[in-house]
Amino acid sequence: MLLALGVTLMAQGQQHHLRHMPFTTETPMVHDPVMAYEDSTYYIFATGMGIQQMTSQDRKTWTVKPEPLMSVIPKWTRDSVPGFTRHVWAPDVIHWHDRWWLAYSCSTFGRNGSAIGLLSTRSLASGLWEDEGCIVTSQEKRDNWNAIDPNFIIDDNDQPWLVWGSFWDGIQLVRLDTTMHIVSSVRADLQSARPRTIARRYNLNSQDARAALPINPNPPKNPTSDFAGPNAIEAPFIFKHDGWYYLFVSWDYCCQGAKSNYRVAVGRSRYVEGPYLDSKGFDMRYGGGNLFLEGDKKEYEAAGHCAVYHMDGQDIFICHGYSVAQEGASVLIQRPIHWTPDGWPEL
Repeated sequence: MLLALGVTLMAQGQQHHLRHMPFTTETPMVHDPVMAYEDSTYYIFATGMGIQQMTSQDRKTWTVKPEPLMSVIPKWTRDSVPGFTRHVWAPDVIHWHDRWWLAYSCSTFGRNGSAIGLLSTRSLASGLWEDEGCIVTSQEKRDNWNAIDPNFIIDDNDQPWLVWGSFWDGIQLVRLDTTMHIVSSVRADLQSARPRTIARRYNLNSQDARAALPINPNPPKNPTSDFAGPNAIEAPFIFKHDGWYYLFVSWDYCCQGAKSNYRVAVGRSRYVEGPYLDSKGFDMRYGGGNLFLEGDKKEYEAAGHCAVYHMDGQDIFICHGYSVAQEGASVLIQRPIHWTPDGWPEL
C-alpha cells in the first residue's frame, strides 16, 4: 500500500490546503524531532497528526508543511492499539541500503498498549511512502515494556538494530533483518530475537556488582500516569563515534509545558548490545548515565527526546526544549557536539 504523502487527492483537500499554506520560521515548534538530509535539503519529522514535517536548505530557516507525512493512517494501527487514531508520536528515520526507513509510534498517553510501525521510500522528496506494517507491539499485562520511541542503529557489521522504550522496564534493544523487522526466532537464536533491557532510570532490584549504584526501592511517584510506573527513562538514540556506541536517553517527565523536567543522559559501549556505562563505570541498566543536558531555567525549562547526527562536517545534537519565553512551548534546539579527550560528548 502506498501512502500519498504531501499530495492532496481530493477537491475538498485542495481547498483546505489553499487556506493553510506552508510557513517559514527560525524557531519552529516541534516535539520529538529527527532529521534527515537528501539532495541539499534537510528534513525534520516529529510528533503530530500523521507526523509533522518541515524542510530547510540551511538548518536555520524551516518551512513547516501544513500537510502530515501520513495522509492515510494504516488500519492495522487502530486494530492493534485501542484508542489510537491519528496522533503519531516520535518517529525515527534512516537511510540504509538505498532506501529511507521511517519508524513511528502509535499509543495513548501513559499506557503500554502500543505499536511501532514502519514506512519506506526511495526518495524523501517524492512524498510517497510504502506501508511496511508493524515492527513490534506491546500489550498491557503481557509486556513489561512500551513499544514507542523507536531508533534505528546499524552496527559495524552492517547489521540493523532497533532500540525503543518508555518507562516500565526501560529501554529495549532487538536485532532486525534486512526488511527492518525483528529477526525471526526460527532463523536465529532466541536471545537475538527477544528484546533485552539496556537502560533504566533507577537501580530497582539489581544486586549486580557492576551496577555500583545503590538500589532505590522508592523512586519518586510518576506525576503523569497511574500505569507507567516510576522508571522515568525513554527516547533512546544510539550514535556511533570513534569506536564507541553512545546511548542517549531522556530522564524524567516531558509533555507538561513549563512544568516539564525532561533532561538527557548518556552512556557508552564498545558493542551495540551493551553494556552501556557512564564515565564512572556505572551500568545504565541499573541507573547509570552521565547527565548531558537539562533546562537552564532561563531559556529552557527542560529539554529532551534527542537525536544526534554527523552533518556538515560536524556532529550535531537536536532535541525539543520547553521555552521559558514562550511559556513552556516545545521548540527545536540544535547544538554542535564536541568530544572531550577521553571521548565523552559535550555541548
